[in-house]
Formats: sequence, structure tokens, C-alpha cells
Amino acid sequence: MGGGPGGLYLAALAKQLDPASQVVVFERNAFDDTFGFGVVFSDETLEGFEQADPVLFAAVSAQFARWSDIDVVHRGETVTSGGHGFSAINRRVLLELLARRCTDVGVDVRFRTVAPPVETLRAEYDLVVAADGARSSIRTSHASVFGPDLDVRGARYMWLGLDRALDAFTFVARQTAQGALMVHAYPFSETRSTFIVEAGESTWRALGFDAVDAESLPPGVSDEASIAALADLFRDELGGAELVANNSKWLRFTTVRNRRWHDGNLVLLGDAAHTAHFSIGSGTKLAMEDALALAASLRRHTEVPTALAAYESERRPVVESTQRAAQASLEWFSDVDHVTGLDPQQFAFNLLTRSRRVTFDNLAVRDPGYAAEVRTHFAPGAPPLFQPFTLGNLLLHNRIIAAPVTVDAACDGVPGDAEMLMLSAAAVGGAALVLTGGTAVSPDARACESSSGLWDDAHVAAWRVITDRIHATSGARVGVQLTHAGRRGVAPVAPTPVPYREGDPAPGPVDEDAVVAAFADAARRAADAGFDALELHAGHGHLLSTYLSPLTHPGDLADRLRFPLRVLDAVRAVWSGPLLVRISAVDHAPGGQTIEDAVEVARALAAHGAGAVDVSSGEVVAHQRPNYGRSYQTPLAERIRHDAGVPVVAVGGISTADDANSIVLAGRADLVAVGRAVLHDPAWALHAAVALGWDDVEWPVHLRAGAAPPPTARRVPPRLTLTDPEPLPVHRRWRPLLTSAKG
Repeated sequence: MGGGPGGLYLAALAKQLDPASQVVVFERNAFDDTFGFGVVFSDETLEGFEQADPVLFAAVSAQFARWSDIDVVHRGETVTSGGHGFSAINRRVLLELLARRCTDVGVDVRFRTVAPPVETLRAEYDLVVAADGARSSIRTSHASVFGPDLDVRGARYMWLGLDRALDAFTFVARQTAQGALMVHAYPFSETRSTFIVEAGESTWRALGFDAVDAESLPPGVSDEASIAALADLFRDELGGAELVANNSKWLRFTTVRNRRWHDGNLVLLGDAAHTAHFSIGSGTKLAMEDALALAASLRRHTEVPTALAAYESERRPVVESTQRAAQASLEWFSDVDHVTGLDPQQFAFNLLTRSRRVTFDNLAVRDPGYAAEVRTHFAPGAPPLFQPFTLGNLLLHNRIIAAPVTVDAACDGVPGDAEMLMLSAAAVGGAALVLTGGTAVSPDARACESSSGLWDDAHVAAWRVITDRIHATSGARVGVQLTHAGRRGVAPVAPTPVPYREGDPAPGPVDEDAVVAAFADAARRAADAGFDALELHAGHGHLLSTYLSPLTHPGDLADRLRFPLRVLDAVRAVWSGPLLVRISAVDHAPGGQTIEDAVEVARALAAHGAGAVDVSSGEVVAHQRPNYGRSYQTPLAERIRHDAGVPVVAVGGISTADDANSIVLAGRADLVAVGRAVLHDPAWALHAAVALGWDDVEWPVHLRAGAAPPPTARRVPPRLTLTDPEPLPVHRRWRPLLTSAKG
């Protein structure tokens, strides 16, 4: 049910796999009643389509516009990255070819036909496929079974066409007095391009685009007033070409997710099951990949329920991975105003790596010239991750911090061998700064009885042994993270009597004067203990964090900041060295701290002497719901860096040298803190230098023989062809011959 690309492709494949079967497609619209313009595919996706149906692939590929370049236009300058490999086709032409293929192989395609009720079809057919789009009526009528989650958010966008063919994928950042607009544009035929305009909510309203209510426009009617205004705004970019409307109106993107995709002999496919933001070009791709996977599963399994379960099991991880990348991309474009201050080179790299799935190394493989250019633009010489950075009055020889990790092996707060081994290993392993785990400022500030501390002179002597050892054996600096565990500690206290978990004892009141004095005394001892830097822990539900979160300390932000700033002032008064503050930027829970709050918190911390903000998140309330993943907290650090204008540390889910290097190069953070990966490999920083091809690092004498990667087994394949294939050029532009009537 549904004659879009996914439904038609499945029908064609299923009929070929079982010619004796009856395959019927119901589509209420005419075959040429399509909305939209071009459909874009990557080269990787097309390989699977070619194998599944070579005849269809040949017909479709003959109509492709092909190119490999991405142009990013910002502040009047164009930055080009090549080697990407795109193919696009007019959506109407694609549907015509799919419908023709269905007819050729014997599928009964019924355009302009409203399908019978679903339950009637389920009784008559072995399998019913709901391929009826993002607004699926079948999904809605069976919501109790499928459990749909429709997440409407992001910027406003309008899908338009352009009556000339561009020669590359083109992103344009158009700055106005009201904010930035973004264009996503690409060719799809010899004479046409897709031209999508996107604007953040505040920019959209400030430009007056909310004057026309999109819901009031009937299907097929476009918002002509907005289109005329956009044509004027993008007069220079259009170069005399005209914008083309086709049901073009301002929309907000809906990300569709479902708890399950199948029930008995009914299954969701394509946008009915899932959507992914258009900025990663995956809608039609995912639907057609669904079709291929479902057809293959039906062939492998004779029982329909088994086949549908296998289909969902195979596709769901792929789709969810794509949706995570798409969500990151959606959020990037929704918040693009926060990065338009970057110069054109860094802005382009930031855009290209927005999903955090594409990295510097990925781009270097595709276009070595571009990679070299953007790296040199950041700074000549060392890779960005190995460029020096000045934190307060302390020069760090690279951008790598060994993140604070609690050992919990102290006796009466006195650190010992465990802390020595962990910190010194990370230091000789190449990190520029190693941070202790949470170090309590008083006995009742400990998270547990075995937490380390800095409330006694005995602690100073023990820490001095460790800091002296690090200074003598490495070029690393060492910092201490001072904390009071608050309601998560051995003697729970908090600004409000709300326990961390239901059933925990209610925390007692805070003796604020005593806490301030304890932090100041610990900071004095930190200097005596030989620490080079100090970090205040104001995140993860520790005491200062509970003051900042509205979930644990209701009130306005100024009131929530009062006590943490008082502590910071007291510490700053006795500590002249570099001072970082770790925060939980968001609480990952309804009603919690927002990123907008976190920006204001960071500004206040910097105004009171913090040299950098270490941007973590969550762990403030037990009912949090974070979306963990690769470098998942980095966008929070980036937002604070650009909006608050303070140096930031990115932390969380960062494990590879390439990811860390890309974060710094894109301007997402100034420093990168690596935790679990350094525990797994204390020489992570040294190995990162090797991975990035940088050999100007000092290896400790006992590891120097391992500075070069050890040999590995490899197989040299034999020649199997008489001639070598002609390599594709890195930079390909779409150069139509204008010899056919491609759409």
C-alpha cells in the first residue's frame, strides 16, 4: 500500500523472486502526482541496487546526474571538498522507471486507487506492506501495535526546485540581520536542481515567513509570498535562475520511530517505519534498502512472521544508526547561527563533519588536497590534536587531557599506589594534562569511604610524591579535581531535601560557610602538593551541581549560581594557576538544566575566573534519559564555546585519535578529555600521534622501541585483470550534455 520508491521497488523485487505470486500495489495518486524534486544516492548505496536488479539499475543510472564535489559557501567564499560520489535523479522519473519495471515483471500496479481496508487485505493476502509514507494512516490506525513516536523539531524548511542544473552539492550559509539561512542544493537532471532553504525558528519568524500558515494551504498549493522573498534573498546565488515550486511551504521535520515494525502479516516499510533528516539524504535510500532487505528475507524464510521478524532485526540497527547521524545533522542545521562566526574553512569542515560520522581521516581519503588545506589552515606543522594550548598561565604541549577517573582506593583519603600508577601511566603515555578523580575537600565530602582527599597535610605529602613523579618522568602537567559529593556522598547534604534515588535517605542541609572554607583550604593544599591545575567538580549530581540544576534547586538561574560562584571566588582567591570547572551542561530529564542555561553558567564561571569549562552532562537525577553514543556530549561543548566565548573541554564517548583530532579541527572544543580509552591504553596519546602520522613527540625511554607500529600479517593479492581501471578524478562536477530530455 503506497506507490513510492520503497513500495514499487519491493513489488518489483518480490515478483522477480517469486514469479508465481500475486503482487499488487495500491496508490491513490496518479503516477506523476509526485511532490518533491530530486532524489540523491551515494555510490555505496547504488552497488546493492545494481546487484539486486541490474535491468532496473541500468535504466535508472542512465538518468543520473553524477558528481563528487561538495561546495560550502560562507561569507562569499567557496570551500570545495571532493571525492564524495553522488548520483541524483528526478523523483518523477524514478517513479516512472520503477512503475515500468513493476509492469514489465508482472506486478499489478493500481494508480488512482484507494486501497481496501487493511483488515480486508490482511484476510485476503499473505502479506500487507504499509509503504504509505511519513504520515502513514495504517501506522496511525494500528498505533497500539506499532507504538509510533513522532518527534517534530528542528528548523523550518521549504523544498524548492531551481530551473538550472548546479554542478555540485552546494551548501550556502546566507547571513541576514535576523539570522542565518542555509541552502541545501544539488542537481538532479540536465536542467534542474533541488533547492532546500532552512531557517531556525527565530530567524524564520523575524523574516516574516510566519505570515502564511502552511496548514491553511491545501495540498499542491505553495507559499508564493515566501518563495518570492527567498528569490530576493538569494538573488546572487540564483544567478538569474528561477525557483520552482511544487507543494512548497514551510515545514518542520518529523522524525518517525516505531516500537515495532510488524504485526502478523502487516509490516511497515520506508517512511512509515522511520524517517531521517533530509540533510543526510537518506529518506529514499532507506526505503529502497528496506525493500531489498524485506524481499531477501521473504526469500530466505517461508513463514511470513519469521521473515518479517528477520527483516526488522536486520534493518533496525542500520536505521537507528542512520537516525542518530541524521539527528546530529538536524540539530546542527537548527543551531547553525551558533557556528556562523567561524571562518569559511573551519565552517566548511564543521559542516562536513556535523554528524560526527565523517571525520578528518574520512575526508583525507576522499580528497587529500582538501584535507591538507584545512589542516594547514588551522595551524602549520602538527595535527590540531598536537598543537600546543595555553590554559590560563599554563602551556600544554598538546590538546589531550586524561579525564578524571575515580580510583576509590584511598585509605582515610590518602592516595597510594593505585592513583600513582594510573596518573603516571597516562602522563608518560603522552597526555598533556592528567586529572585526578574526584578528590574530597573534607571527610564528609567523600563519595565513598575509599575516596581520595585533600583536607589534611598527610594528603599533601602523598599527592606530592605522585606529582613529583609525573614531573620527573614526563612532560605532562597534573591537576586535581576538587569536589564535595553532596547528596551522592557518605554524608548526604543538598540545597533541598530531595534524595538522588527514591528510597535513599533525604540529604541534610548544607553548612555553606564550612563548605566554602573546605574548598579554599583544599585549593591551598593543592598548590603545596605540586599540582599544576585545579578543576572544580560542579557536575554529575555532586554538591555544586545540585545547586545549579532546577531539578534539585528550584529558582532562577542567578539564585542557582550564587553558591557555586561563591565557592569559585574563594578558590580563585587562593589559587593563581589554571582553573577549570566541570559542569553537567544538561540534565537529560524534563524540567532540567538546558543548554541555554549552561551557556549562561559558563559565562558566569568565566567572569569569576574559570579558565575553561569541562563540559559533561547528566548524572544529576536518577531518572535521566541520555542518548549515549560516539562523542555524544561534544555538541554541548561546541555550543558553549561559540555562545559563551570561553575555552571548553569536550568529554564523553571520545575514543579514537581521528575523532579527537576532528573535534579540535572543527572548532568544537579547545581540549579533549579521554577517559575509558586511556584506561584501556595508558599510552593512548602516543599512539594517537602515530595514528595521525606525527612523529615529533617525546616517547619515554622504556617505550621508545615501540614508537613504530609493530609489523602485522598482510596478503598481497594477485593481479586478476589485464588492464587497470581508470581511477575516478577526485573532483567531478555535473556537466550535462543536454542531449536528452532528462527531467
